Amino acid sequence: MSPHEPHHTYDAVIVGGGHNGLVAAAYLARAGRSVLVLERLDHTGGAAVSTRPFAGVDARLSRYSYLVSLLPEKIVRDLGLRFRVQGRTISSYTPVERDGRATGLLVGGGEERTRDAFARLTGGECEYAAWRRFYGMTGEVARRVFPTLTEPLPSRDELRRRVDDDEAWRVLFEEPIGVAVEERFADDLVRGVVLTDALIGTFADAHDPSLKQNRCFLYHVIGGGTGAWDVPVGGMGALTDALAAAARDAGAVIATGHEAVHIATDGRTAEVTYRTADGEGVASARHVLVNAAPRELALLTGDTPTGSVEGAQLKVNMLLTRLPRLRDTAVDPREAFAGTFHIAEGYRQLAAAHTQAAAGELPTAPPSEIYCHSLTDPSILGPDLVERGYQTLTLFGLHTPARLFERDNDAVREELLKATLAQLDAHLAEPLADCLALDADGRPCIEARTPLDLERDLGLPGGNIFHRDLSWPYADESTGRWGVETAHANILLCGAGAVRGGGVSGVPGHNAAMAVLEAGQA
Repeated sequence: MSPHEPHHTYDAVIVGGGHNGLVAAAYLARAGRSVLVLERLDHTGGAAVSTRPFAGVDARLSRYSYLVSLLPEKIVRDLGLRFRVQGRTISSYTPVERDGRATGLLVGGGEERTRDAFARLTGGECEYAAWRRFYGMTGEVARRVFPTLTEPLPSRDELRRRVDDDEAWRVLFEEPIGVAVEERFADDLVRGVVLTDALIGTFADAHDPSLKQNRCFLYHVIGGGTGAWDVPVGGMGALTDALAAAARDAGAVIATGHEAVHIATDGRTAEVTYRTADGEGVASARHVLVNAAPRELALLTGDTPTGSVEGAQLKVNMLLTRLPRLRDTAVDPREAFAGTFHIAEGYRQLAAAHTQAAAGELPTAPPSEIYCHSLTDPSILGPDLVERGYQTLTLFGLHTPARLFERDNDAVREELLKATLAQLDAHLAEPLADCLALDADGRPCIEARTPLDLERDLGLPGGNIFHRDLSWPYADESTGRWGVETAHANILLCGAGAVRGGGVSGVPGHNAAMAVLEAGQA
């Protein structure tokens, strides 16, 4: 497509070629609709991409999003995707020093090992029994709620009946998650491990009355109907490459280097003005699906943006020549880093970090979590690197809202990275710096991204990985049948900002496509 070609009309124009936009494109094209995808960047995938970030190094990393939980098998099956995930036998490891002794909590590797790990840390059976009861409850909620994500939105009452557990409903949907954590667990470290799922990309206290931490927690524990977070084989780009291929094979036109700049609609037809390196063009459509944040949609249509958009995370990618040794010699680093390695994420530490960040200060002990993709899936590394024992590390930092970086993004990024790695080093028997690989120019293989970097690189307002605060997975007065509807009858959200959006799921893309197909049958 070029701006010099005749005016084009499609059944659907999709703004944004991230994974949700590609899901919508594939579904609509397979249903016989003519589809155009407009992508601002020179490649598809959005935040779900794999890149080689280090010069001259054959390591293809999931640069932004990196684990998969919320992607329904239904979407993979419906679209015939050549994509799979690999489970992790270790769920998490959390190091801590107690009574001058390096120890920690390893969750996974079988029930007996996990029970022994709890006893080793806490000196008894109570915390493990509480853990089993709590996650037994969330597991049952997951089995009942997850299948609803690709159905028309249930009402609040309908979802409550589906959950069919008054205690679970109260814990997850009605009172701050901090109440349940404090009632059920006594150990500070165990409390922190539970709470972390409520804080991924979400700047909130455990007792925030808005319950946005509960919404974050809910989406993290219902994924796949199990709550398990799996490794995308081949890296996250393997998913979006498969989606782009599925959309193209079905007949969708994908135009990269095409930035949508304006959407005009009368409710029945719409025109999308786009910009390329050569000028401007216009595409018409019966429906426009926007795979961008609601704030960006408002700017495209001339509406007034509303709602909070501030992101709160630090993303760090690393390549190591070897995994570092741990001070806790009872745990093999290959197990500790295979799951989620929690750093400075005790319950009191998380509260202190939030208090400091809310006051406009960088946390003195920045909380974060790490995992090693290459232990589960070495295919992202070149054969030579695999043979030499190289490994990747992915770090995700919490309680780092965008406001902290506004005074000097580059300087604050470096300050925060240094403080974050110091927290990790405190639990290592050798400095992480000694394990970092070097690129072709002799520079350490490490890169960090702040919320402001994500806003610049990916167009995420405020660097918010969810596009806005997560929503409850049920209907209210502001939602439509599928949770993708907007103030304009023929413009739909198909990105993370839709109801039941957030994470790498494809759910908003699926639901927007279903809404279009239903409208065509009306």
